[in-house]
Amino acid sequence: MDEPEIPAVAKALSLQAGICRNMGSPLNGELLDRAAADWLAGGPVKALMAPWADSNLRTQFDAAAPLRLIGSWRELALSGDDPAVSVAYDALDAAAIWAAVRVAMVEHRQRLARFMAHEPQTNEVRRSIALLGGFLEIAKATGLPLRCFEIAASAGLNLSWDRYRYRMGDVTWGDPAAAVRIDTAWEGGSPPVEARVSVIERAACDRRPIDLHDPDERRRLVSYIWADQTERLVRINAAIDVALANKVHVERADAIDWVRAKVAPKPGTASVLYHSVFWQYMPAESREALAALIAEIGAQATPDAPVAWLRMEPRGAAPLMDVTLTLWPGGEDRLLANAGAHAAEVRWFGANHS
Repeated sequence: MDEPEIPAVAKALSLQAGICRNMGSPLNGELLDRAAADWLAGGPVKALMAPWADSNLRTQFDAAAPLRLIGSWRELALSGDDPAVSVAYDALDAAAIWAAVRVAMVEHRQRLARFMAHEPQTNEVRRSIALLGGFLEIAKATGLPLRCFEIAASAGLNLSWDRYRYRMGDVTWGDPAAAVRIDTAWEGGSPPVEARVSVIERAACDRRPIDLHDPDERRRLVSYIWADQTERLVRINAAIDVALANKVHVERADAIDWVRAKVAPKPGTASVLYHSVFWQYMPAESREALAALIAEIGAQATPDAPVAWLRMEPRGAAPLMDVTLTLWPGGEDRLLANAGAHAAEVRWFGANHS
């Protein structure tokens, strides 16, 4: 007799548990396994995951529903509003955390549900190392100063990509004294670190930008950094300090409207539109409209006023990301690299890869 099909919500929680383990978070792996079992048993997880009850597996992952759940617990822990949850998270004790959050999911259900109603805004700083190669390729190909426009920028931490220090295999790039230092498991050749980079303009937008001056919003941002990955926590806090020191500002705007108003070729500069782990959260019609708009802007490019579209986005439902560059005039897509979702590993192909 065939066993019954596991519902998509429980399957998504279990699959995300495996992904977390593979990405170096055994803590979240165990918590999500417990959450999957709780959902199947009709526990408090089921009520919080109700918005995705009828969604298929792909939709679960496109919405990052399992990550919203564990993010809501972590935000509660960081707030101090539930001492039992906070103490358990401080100890990184999965059994204690589960016991505490299982109670909290009942007592703080509305608060957790409000948190989960908005898509994750991780603003993973390490993704800048995957994007860096694209910026270097643009600088090398054009020889022009860069105007950088980031959409879905969250708190704008990756808007400061040129203020960080990087190690990519045997090569380095950036200010040796930079407070934010980023490395990764790098495979393949090296991007053109010899290219001269000058960022003369930078701007960003997000539908719901995070105000780093607001402690509640800052806590929401940090809550999506997995609690047992202390290196990431150190890095994001350093990047927040850099953003505040440089008065980084993210405008509240719809991506399509903002791109239409802000991004256009400018003689003597290379205009770069970029984003990371954003595309999946847009409705299909919005993706099509934005892609058409970017192509329209690219068609206006000239050799003296090139336009680039740089992005790091998922390949299907897998956690593998493609780093892709389109440069106009020309408009040919180039797969520069593959990267993990947090860019803990990057496989570099370079601009000549097709």
